[in-house]
Amino acid sequence: MLDLLEKHRGGTKMSRMDRHKNIHKKAKPLIERGSFFRRERKSKKDRNSYIEQEKTKHLSHQSQEYKAKEEKGSFSSVWTPYFSQKMSEKKTYQSKKGFFKRKKMLTDDRSKMKRSWKKIILGVALFFVLFSASSFFVGKWIAEHDTSLSSVTAEKFKGMQSSSGAHNILILGSDTRGEDSGRADTIMLLQLDGPAHKPKLISFMRDSFVTIPGVGQNKINSAYAYGGAELVRQTLKENFGLDCQYYAKVDFKSFEKVIDALFVNGVKIKAEKSLNLDGVDIKKGIQKMNGHVLLQYARFRMDEEGDFGRVRRQQQVMNAIFNQLKNPLNLFRSPYAAGKAIGYTSTDIPSLFMVKNLFSIMRGMGGIDRLSVPVNGSWNFGNSSYAGSILVIDNEANKTAVSQFLSK
Repeated sequence: MLDLLEKHRGGTKMSRMDRHKNIHKKAKPLIERGSFFRRERKSKKDRNSYIEQEKTKHLSHQSQEYKAKEEKGSFSSVWTPYFSQKMSEKKTYQSKKGFFKRKKMLTDDRSKMKRSWKKIILGVALFFVLFSASSFFVGKWIAEHDTSLSSVTAEKFKGMQSSSGAHNILILGSDTRGEDSGRADTIMLLQLDGPAHKPKLISFMRDSFVTIPGVGQNKINSAYAYGGAELVRQTLKENFGLDCQYYAKVDFKSFEKVIDALFVNGVKIKAEKSLNLDGVDIKKGIQKMNGHVLLQYARFRMDEEGDFGRVRRQQQVMNAIFNQLKNPLNLFRSPYAAGKAIGYTSTDIPSLFMVKNLFSIMRGMGGIDRLSVPVNGSWNFGNSSYAGSILVIDNEANKTAVSQFLSK
């Protein structure tokens, strides 16, 4: 029966293996022809050659009528669907190739521009850092060799960083000119890089009656007279749980020099009231004060508010200084001025710390947060047989207030 079927088909009997070989043999030309459009296997020259062969092959099968039309310029009339498809594939490939080439060129240009801008920004930043550092050290050297002031020496200070990672700086203002044994007229704590990420300033009323380690009960400002900045640090730790990492002390004359170095045209500030101290007459309202006038404004306490009014004005002065440091015009002058300020100040703040944190100080985002200790409702007036008029304070209430202020 199988023999009859093969004869009916006009062929000879073939095994299954032979049939498969025959199928592959017939399919091989088709596979090879398709490979011409594989870029990794055939070159551009081979593809163009194949297209020309296809064109000639199809034209040879057309009638004389189509050839006549070709000679007259109507070449499209002789394109067969197969040939049109191949030509379309060629055009598509070429257009895609051009598109990717243009896209690559645009991408390369953008990458080059981006790299160029990065180099420019890096160069400017490096120049600014080097300029700031050199200006800072030049200013510091000039101040340290200023013969109009007595030499400034750093005290022994066993500071430690706060457990929160913040940098707490103890700021002291001497109430005597050039005498190391004088009491502290101003006691402040400036916090940088704290949990709130903005400067915080705490002022301590100098008549606050506190426990001074190794001395006993006395006014907080007498701690400096007994043991310098280090004993003030211990006193703040004992009574309010505060750690101070560095200290900075200025006397009146140094304060004037620092302000005049930082602000050539003075500090812009709004005087709360008209006042007069040591022959300096200050009118109420907005004005610019040089170092000497600003010092008298910060020291004044001959009114109904007494020390409370003076502490508030001292905080106002510090806030005005921070606000003016944010001015972009001070960017290039500030490193030099900051160096001079450090040179006029008795401090253990490392110079590199000042350079590193100069712009953090200058940010001052909207000024600085301020707190006065003792806080409202936590103190009463009192008298001591050996200390005179004092402020009897609630240590625990103030310790809690300080902790909350620094943490928010």
